Amino acid sequence: FAGVVYNYDQEGVHRDGSGWEQCISVALVQPDMWELLQQWDNLLEEFSLEEAWLPDRYEEQQHNCFTFALAFINRVRQGRGQEPLSKAQFTESFVLPHSREASRYLTLHQQLAHRDFYIVPLAEQEQEQ
Repeated sequence: FAGVVYNYDQEGVHRDGSGWEQCISVALVQPDMWELLQQWDNLLEEFSLEEAWLPDRYEEQQHNCFTFALAFINRVRQGRGQEPLSKAQFTESFVLPHSREASRYLTLHQQLAHRDFYIVPLAEQEQEQ
């Protein structure tokens, strides 16, 4: 993916074009939501400029990058007439499933990296089944 990562810390909102290569990308907008996809960048930019995200508002436990992400998602949901997600709902629906998947992938990668193996391509006939 190409783009910018918005993140919030004690120095305020950052827009980073690099440095997030090891992060997990979670799709929040379905491809058929064309109008929302077109507005997403503008909505996020406007949201990030709000007073709530000034550096002096940052608090490590209660007003942090997780809060920033969840508040933005809930703002978008509200604009679409949907109920806001609690921290627990957001974690259960979006964070944990992708974290589990990444953990399984990393475990498999570590196992493969420490063993001798080779990959045999399937015959064309087997691939078509």
